[in-house]
Amino acid sequence: MYVNVNPLYVSIRDWAPDNQPREKLIKRGTGALSDAELLAILLNNGHKQKSAIALAQEVLQAARNNLNELGRLNIRQLKKLKGIGNAKAVTIIAAMELSRRRQAGSILEKKVICRGADAALFFKPLLSDYDHEAFYVVYLNHNCRVLHYRCISNGGMCSTIVDPKLIFKEALELSASRLLLCHNHPSGNLSPSFADIGLTRKLKEAGKLFDIEVMDHIIVSEAGYYSMVEEGTMV
Repeated sequence: MYVNVNPLYVSIRDWAPDNQPREKLIKRGTGALSDAELLAILLNNGHKQKSAIALAQEVLQAARNNLNELGRLNIRQLKKLKGIGNAKAVTIIAAMELSRRRQAGSILEKKVICRGADAALFFKPLLSDYDHEAFYVVYLNHNCRVLHYRCISNGGMCSTIVDPKLIFKEALELSASRLLLCHNHPSGNLSPSFADIGLTRKLKEAGKLFDIEVMDHIIVSEAGYYSMVEEGTMV
């Protein structure tokens, strides 16, 4: 015989319909729901004597009640919470990634990137949550219309290895005339390292051999962005 060992616990399905997250969203829209209620819908159910909302609140507490921090949690960290297994952790990670791609997608709708600020708008949501460095390239035609973008390499906390041959091989295949470079600094420090500046100059010189312009190198973090062109380090 099942015995409810927690007399204060009431399953969400037994709540008044107007208070149930799904019904509330249908009737009143997403704006009527708290972060915990929205997350509870993704979690679908709770754990033993813990409702989905209570579990969602614990997840948010682990992220210091900050959605940006939630986006930085990985599967291992999420699974430390009792009631979060692979399925729930993967659902949260997938939702956070969709959010990032939606933000980044707004710049690709324009299809044209002419300056560092435009590139930063695209890359910041994609890269600012990474706990490791990643290096991306945007390939453009002579009118700065986006042809393609690609992650060239993933590295460690402080650096990543970039192979110029990969960058220009793809540029030639795409008949790209211009490139925008971007990588992130997980530390939050936006200042370029000597290695960053040296790599940029190396790629810029290599581009001249193929008549491909390296337009800018953008560094992003949660603090904002750094444009080598805007800051005068793109020499």
